[in-house]
Amino acid sequence: MVFYFKARPEAGDYTIFMGLDKHENEELIKYGFLEDIWFHVDKMSSAHVYLRLHKGQTIDDIPEGNKVNNIDVVYTPWQNLKKTASMDVGQVGFHNSKMVRTVRVEKRINEIVNRLNRTKVERKPDLKAEREAVNAAERAERKQLLRDKKRREELDRLEKERQAELRSYKNLMVAEKMTSNKDIASTNKSLQELEEDFM
Repeated sequence: MVFYFKARPEAGDYTIFMGLDKHENEELIKYGFLEDIWFHVDKMSSAHVYLRLHKGQTIDDIPEGNKVNNIDVVYTPWQNLKKTASMDVGQVGFHNSKMVRTVRVEKRINEIVNRLNRTKVERKPDLKAEREAVNAAERAERKQLLRDKKRREELDRLEKERQAELRSYKNLMVAEKMTSNKDIASTNKSLQELEEDFM
């Protein structure tokens, strides 16, 4: 079971979620998204809480809230979480400790916690399927961008060839000193004389 919460729209309408227990935490660790920020109360047994950012946002764009006074909350991007075989269920480490941030929360802000609890929804999501769907959509987007890039490159190549052909044709006309109709008319030659010139 995963619990989902919704932040207020003026705060960015974020999705916040957490697992029921350490087994759901394992699934959330395994199938997180690049936009997910992981939160945990430092040095306490607590839920793993995730905040899903919108595309293009960074860790600096997140709001704050807590249930207990005088705590340190550590947070880091999901991709910085490290899981090894020797770790207990639900336990994590970090790839890069410089990407881990800590915020000291002096006082519980009840209005934030209460508002979030009113939006609480329980679901049993297929986290693997959600992750695979996102991966497939990202692959399709990359393929489309690559196709668009190749198409633009082909159009550019064809336009350069066309421009080269035009320059070549203009040079050919100048090189052979082609005579225009205006020049022919100004010679005052008869049609028979012009035909003889061409023969």
